[in-house]
Amino acid sequence: MYSYVARQPIFNRQQRTVGYELLFRDGESNAFPVIEANKATCRLLVENYMAVGDNLATAGQRTFINFPYESLIRLLPMLLPKRKVIIEVLETCAPDEELFVAIKYLYRQGYVIALDDFEMEPQWKRFLPYVHIIKLDLMKVGIEQACEYVNQNRSLKLKFLAEKVETHQDFIAAYEAGFQFFQGYYFSKPEMLKNRQVEPEKLTTIRLLQEVCRDQVDFDRVEKIIVSDVSLSYLLLRYVNAATHRTIEPISSFKQALVYLGEDKIKIFVSAVATAHAAIDKPRELYSLSLQRACMCEMLAASSRLSIGKEKAFLTGMFSLLDALLDNSLEQLLTLLPLESDVRDALLNHHGELGQILALLDAYDQADWEKIAIYCQTLGIKEEMVAKSYHHALKWSSLYLDSSSSPGPAPA
Repeated sequence: MYSYVARQPIFNRQQRTVGYELLFRDGESNAFPVIEANKATCRLLVENYMAVGDNLATAGQRTFINFPYESLIRLLPMLLPKRKVIIEVLETCAPDEELFVAIKYLYRQGYVIALDDFEMEPQWKRFLPYVHIIKLDLMKVGIEQACEYVNQNRSLKLKFLAEKVETHQDFIAAYEAGFQFFQGYYFSKPEMLKNRQVEPEKLTTIRLLQEVCRDQVDFDRVEKIIVSDVSLSYLLLRYVNAATHRTIEPISSFKQALVYLGEDKIKIFVSAVATAHAAIDKPRELYSLSLQRACMCEMLAASSRLSIGKEKAFLTGMFSLLDALLDNSLEQLLTLLPLESDVRDALLNHHGELGQILALLDAYDQADWEKIAIYCQTLGIKEEMVAKSYHHALKWSSLYLDSSSSPGPAPA
């Protein structure tokens, strides 16, 4: 499944790119589809910011994003990083009290506000102290009237952007009138970009993994994420009951699971559950292999002469197959997770001590005994420990797999 977006560059007076306007698309055709404005904005945000992190559409300079009335009064822009976006207030917005309160609030939160297709009507005057950029459509307003408005309002503490600049003559006229920014076919037509989309159910997995990767886990947030998803809740309760043999009564809540597992183990446990959720529609063997690699990394780190924490080693092994589970590149997925640099470098490049442990696992999978010996010597691990960790990991992972034929959701 893919998401589509077009972007059109915005230039300064030196004709250097300072940002891009993102334009919603739902297919290969480079034209705005027939879709309700608020729905288009929500899909653009989810598909280009929340689902895949930085991509070609959002990387680099700021992005200008159109927000219709309902999205603004609901403060939807607050979901986005204020240093990366510019909020465009669509010309269809009614300049009423609700919108005024929302714009003033967003301004005070540090967001950059632009009025799109500004029509110079007096009811917008009270908004101007909370606006940074006014966009004037040269084709709609007329080049002469637009330039006259800029000349008459140079004292305003905001900047002007000329859009629909179609010719060299338009650019020169707008430049001489005092416009600071320019956008239009004279410079560049919108460029179509296509991204592989993270499916909605897998966004929950990413949110959970983000929480697990933080230095201090906020267990209340983790609980809210888990209870919001039926299949995830089922997985957690199924696995905690399989893993905690010391309980007499079955565990029935996440808070109860915390009591039995203890905070020192909860990161490991939740990462296993999150990975299981990612594997709902994947082969059983892929999830089993993720668990085995996590367990082996933990055991090998503990038996080495290195000072690698078991928890960190476990997460590294678990995430080493995240790209296959979520159908996205590992590099792209890791931009979404607040991982320490050594874990990131190990996963992407097999660098550092954690990277050498992953390389040792790969060598064992390939039965490359010469490489196994080299890595064991470097890490200070006895060679027989590798086979021992493998057999232990097989047994341990079966605890999470033998209660069901696949890591799927509870039956209806």
